[in-house]
Amino acid sequence: MTYARTEPTDQEPDIRARPPLVREFLLVAGLFLAYKFGRQAANGHVEEAFRNAGNVWDLERALHLPGEGAVQELLLHGQPLIHAANTYYATVHFPATALFLVWLYWRRPRHYVWARRVLAALTAAALVLHLLFPLAPPRMLPVAGMIDTGQVYGPTVYGQTPATDTMANQFAAMPSLHVGWAVMVAVGLIAATRSRWRWLWLLHPALTLLVVVGTANHYWLDAIVVAALLAVALAAFRLPLSARSAPARLPRPELWGSGDGSPVPAYAGGAAGPAAFAQAVAPGASGPGAFESGAFESATGATAGPPRSFESSAAGAAGSRARARAGAVR
Repeated sequence: MTYARTEPTDQEPDIRARPPLVREFLLVAGLFLAYKFGRQAANGHVEEAFRNAGNVWDLERALHLPGEGAVQELLLHGQPLIHAANTYYATVHFPATALFLVWLYWRRPRHYVWARRVLAALTAAALVLHLLFPLAPPRMLPVAGMIDTGQVYGPTVYGQTPATDTMANQFAAMPSLHVGWAVMVAVGLIAATRSRWRWLWLLHPALTLLVVVGTANHYWLDAIVVAALLAVALAAFRLPLSARSAPARLPRPELWGSGDGSPVPAYAGGAAGPAAFAQAVAPGASGPGAFESGAFESATGATAGPPRSFESSAAGAAGSRARARAGAVR
């Protein structure tokens, strides 16, 4: 038995799987506030953050990872380019993720519940790592030789004094949730849509990775660690079976006589079945006479009755029984 997987269709969403809107809004808002307050609580570990930054930088060089400065040099070829990168870093991260969740909630409710759980688990794990491993970004590390493009070219979302920044924790570089959320947006949209162009959503995390590294806000290892955390979250929270594409049963190919896709079993005449039947009952040959005249036999190459050998043997058997009855009467 063979199976063929079908893609998710654009049918109407399953309203029964859609959670209550108010509850979801309060839940997502609560998770976001908890994350923001948690990041601020982890702020202030300046010495430890710079010590960890030096260790990460040395580890990357030991692993022969490419220098982050090479990406920044590409962006610094033109001021409009680096300005666009800073704008992307400052404005795309939260709105893109929010729109992703809103669209899933409205069009793919079951995918929405799955994506929300994965994002919540990923963000919680990142917050724990921010608390346990404060890390200064490359723009603060003198040995990296990189500049703070946000402060120099704008726009920026951070204050000029990281140690007293009350809006964000600038020592929470490990892991990069910019990259983690972007990867989840791409994975979620690829899983929830069927367009042949859906793989282009991978451009979002790829561009995000280049931006966060080129603006000196993250190391390569920040992206590697968040990818590992996301893989664990995706393994822990599987997409519900009812939200996956259902398999469709296909008949066994050996049951078809023609092999050209026509639904004619081999025992019903094979490839000649439909055409032969159409010729046999063509206009002017309709009714019982059409089959008596042998039109169906000439079209299909099959006899309308039993084989002649069967007829002769049946006639011989009938004659023998008649002679036996005559002898018994005498």
